Amino acid sequence: MIVDLTRCQGYGQCAFLAPGVFAMHGGEALLYDPDADEAQRENVLRAAAACPVQAIHVDRMATQHPGMRTGPAAPAPVGDGDGFRKTGRIVIVGASLAGARAAGVLRRDGFTGSLTLIGEESYEPYDRPPLSKQVLAGRVPEDHTLLPRLREVDAEWLAGTRAAGLDLAAKKVTLGDGRDVPFDRVLIATGARARPWPNPAEAALEGVLPLRTMEEAARLRELLAAGPRRVLVIGAGFTGSEVASVCRDLDLPVTVAERGPAPLVSALGAVIGAVAADVQRDHGVDLRCGVTVEALEGGADGRVRAARLSDGSTVEADVAVVALGAVRNVEWLRDSGLAAGVWGVACDAGCRAVDINGLVTDDVFVAGDVARFPHPVYNYQFMTLEHWGNAVAQAEIAAHNMISDQAHRWAHLALPVFWSNQFGINIKSVGVPTFADEVVIVQGSLAERRFVAVYGYRGRVTAAVTFDQAMWLGFYEGLIERAAPFPPDFRGVDRNEEMRPVPAEVPEHINATEVTVVVTGHDPAERRARLVHHDI
Repeated sequence: MIVDLTRCQGYGQCAFLAPGVFAMHGGEALLYDPDADEAQRENVLRAAAACPVQAIHVDRMATQHPGMRTGPAAPAPVGDGDGFRKTGRIVIVGASLAGARAAGVLRRDGFTGSLTLIGEESYEPYDRPPLSKQVLAGRVPEDHTLLPRLREVDAEWLAGTRAAGLDLAAKKVTLGDGRDVPFDRVLIATGARARPWPNPAEAALEGVLPLRTMEEAARLRELLAAGPRRVLVIGAGFTGSEVASVCRDLDLPVTVAERGPAPLVSALGAVIGAVAADVQRDHGVDLRCGVTVEALEGGADGRVRAARLSDGSTVEADVAVVALGAVRNVEWLRDSGLAAGVWGVACDAGCRAVDINGLVTDDVFVAGDVARFPHPVYNYQFMTLEHWGNAVAQAEIAAHNMISDQAHRWAHLALPVFWSNQFGINIKSVGVPTFADEVVIVQGSLAERRFVAVYGYRGRVTAAVTFDQAMWLGFYEGLIERAAPFPPDFRGVDRNEEMRPVPAEVPEHINATEVTVVVTGHDPAERRARLVHHDI
């Protein structure tokens, strides 16, 4: 079972119908066991049927994105396209959420050719969001996060296998062990990994770890269960804030060190970040903003003991969680000829990869955290999104387009939707909050920490963020899609009559510097782009 929390609006019927599986934490934050005991099956089925937004999927993930089918694909046209569906070779590199979802959609929509999935992890695909919530808190074991029924997809699974290179001319993926896997079309879904602590010796100290994989979640849960004197969380993004929330739920002392002015500023801006800071401090978090961790110190036993901060202070801690963001897995594409760099692999709105000359490829597709794509709603800015909903939606678009002709391909136009459960509050957003110059509280109040914040850019609505008001998100999604005027003007429940837009205070965009593009050749027909990498 899996709950699509991008759709869940916190009504809580499931918690009444299957209380042994679902639970509401705080206001609208839903917690659940993804692999409940078989004895709970009837209760779960009743809860799924009663869900007002049909967010609960049992046994397999259903397509739930606007404008897409929920049933089998239409019959393929007779001709070359039909031949590829029957005998083509598709390779998917990356067997996490996006890769696994694409594999399922390919088979569902009539692709009967050769299908190979290459995954570096030895596990079957699993769901990452529960790791920093249910698993870390000890509510469910880590092996309960496997994605439903994906093991039944008819495909060759190369688990525990690393992709080492991509040869576009020869149409083959080279594996770490030297083998080659040929393809007619390939999907790049290698995602991202946690950014490691930059000092290898300090990162090797016992008790220092990031949180992204199943093993890391299991290890961190063991460390927290042992009752450390204090936990240090380095970084106050969504992952760091969720870890701090779990620590306080377990009544563990926790210090959060954040280089920015407040938690969540990089994603939601300083106005909402200030609210998040107050929430953390009210729950007993020792929150220190505007500082960085300069060094981690270990004892004679090789365990982390303390951290030195940039303000000259020292924090004694037995556990240090490194929550410094993600690194996209593109190193294996370095000499492939694709436009791949620190921000991901460039592609068009149909998920087709772009090469270093800026040309769109026909046989290479990209989906998930590693994809860098243009969104028309945001002035065709290229963006990468580490969102569960984006990985699922983009994988479905990519899979459809891989087996469709040009006239029947779709564009990935879904608005980004993100959620986080922390300190008993359900935080959800739609759109891109950092693409804004102003923000206004249109419903509820910051003081009550139950509100809707709407973001605007040059007089139009571009995003919305809710604190325990998830049922309103669909309405504001419609405003974004229609480019409604900002600030919005409408009559509604719990409307803030004194709403006044204020500067959004979002961080400035940082340009990547690890690749330089050099144009070579003299004749117009011979000019080519070449990437010059700067190792940093």
